[in-house]
Amino acid sequence: MTQIPDITSLRWPQSLRGINSLDTPIKEAIYFSLIPPDVIRQFGISLDRREQLQIICPHDTRAVELRYFDQPDSIDPTFYLHMADTLNNQIAVLLVLVNDTTADRFNIDIDPNGLPTRFGTMRRNIPEEIRAMQAGLSPGQVRRGLRITRQIIPTFEQFIQRTGHDMIIIEPLTYNNAIVYERYGFAYFQGKRRMEWINNALRPDGELFERFDGSTPFRHPDSWASIRGRSWAIHDGILGEPFGDIRMYKRIGHHAGITTFPDGQW
Repeated sequence: MTQIPDITSLRWPQSLRGINSLDTPIKEAIYFSLIPPDVIRQFGISLDRREQLQIICPHDTRAVELRYFDQPDSIDPTFYLHMADTLNNQIAVLLVLVNDTTADRFNIDIDPNGLPTRFGTMRRNIPEEIRAMQAGLSPGQVRRGLRITRQIIPTFEQFIQRTGHDMIIIEPLTYNNAIVYERYGFAYFQGKRRMEWINNALRPDGELFERFDGSTPFRHPDSWASIRGRSWAIHDGILGEPFGDIRMYKRIGHHAGITTFPDGQW
């Protein structure tokens, strides 16, 4: 069994590049702390399960990827995290996914010819997207999640605090992600005015409201009223341009109280 180094009294580097320069057992123990304790307990995750746990953090790089597969032959990781140093010496969460690998899979990540869709930015698999939407998933989800965001945020906060920083930075890929992060206390570095504009434009009498015309399965007339419905419509191009350029942050131990869609329900 792998002996995990004691990192409780270790002074952590202030960057992922600095952590990546440490000896492998130490940096892997540090990154292991990014997995929420309840997830570790639920799936029995340990550094010994090398065929299932991947920690990709090469020396002299500024990023880390964690992948945990509940079964060695699983298509999708149960837990996936990608973080990187920013140009202004902060640490950003680029992508975090938690999949219920026992749930049905929706192949929205590949088109009917097997080519990657890149979250629908390059190409789309409309039949699979329709199935996913009807099953209650949001854009970008290939499987139902485990609903543990409430546990993930404090885990990230502890990690960031140990590196000497006072905020988490995150880049939501979808509209619903941004709303979720708002509800967990994040504010906007950039994109707040855009989120407010989206809220106004998609309301009744808003400049884009008439586009909820049923012309596609993602533009049902009632979709404007729900977070998930709006997110699918935005993914479908209802804004006339891609959703993006949103950057958010959360001060450690602080709740920003931002609500750009205060009456939105899932």
